[in-house]
Amino acid sequence: MSTFVLIHGGGDVGWYWHLVGAELRARGHDVVAPNLPGDDESKTLADYADAVVEAVGGKQNLAVVGQSFGAFTAPLVAERLPVDVLVLLAGMIPTPGEPPDEWWANTGYRSAVAEQAERDGGLTGSADPYVSFYHDVPRALAEEAMGKERAHPSSAAMSAPWPLDAWPNVPTRFLLCTEDRFFPPDFFRRLVPERLGIVPDEIAGSHCVALSRPKELADLLEDYAATAPTTRIEQ
Repeated sequence: MSTFVLIHGGGDVGWYWHLVGAELRARGHDVVAPNLPGDDESKTLADYADAVVEAVGGKQNLAVVGQSFGAFTAPLVAERLPVDVLVLLAGMIPTPGEPPDEWWANTGYRSAVAEQAERDGGLTGSADPYVSFYHDVPRALAEEAMGKERAHPSSAAMSAPWPLDAWPNVPTRFLLCTEDRFFPPDFFRRLVPERLGIVPDEIAGSHCVALSRPKELADLLEDYAATAPTTRIEQ
């Protein structure tokens, strides 16, 4: 059995993972889904990693999952703990020395959104979060998620260079969401091979797939943990 360490994205809390966590626990796994420090502009990515490491404690057989902005923290955790597999879920793949603030321009994100918005009539990149993030999440659940939003990440975390010199030598998988209206699928189909040298896997669902398709996501995460090690990133 594995311990799944689930790291939430920007503006979110550990609650985001509650449905996936319930699925994994029902199968006999352990789950750690901490709240990263929010509402404190002095906290850095190192502080976020500290919070995760503290929450993990001495647990073993770790599968670390970083959602969206959580991809900046997940590799820091994988560098510090004995991790069996590192999974990025619609993750913002960092490169050494890259501040998160610069990631958007460096990756060509805005042009990718504009291209996809032209194809889908403006759904991608919509200012309405129920369109861009939660379009396949039951409305009551989406409203509950919106009610938990907070100030995260901090300006300090956004502006400082990503601290690792190279990607951790840990088996790494990437999972994109085929109905993601925040990070277009074609954007990640290009970026993942460029930055990680692997081909992303795909799951049907929105950016918030952990809320819309928790069982399907749990199936994939469980499979990743069961089949590791398979792919290591060498940089």
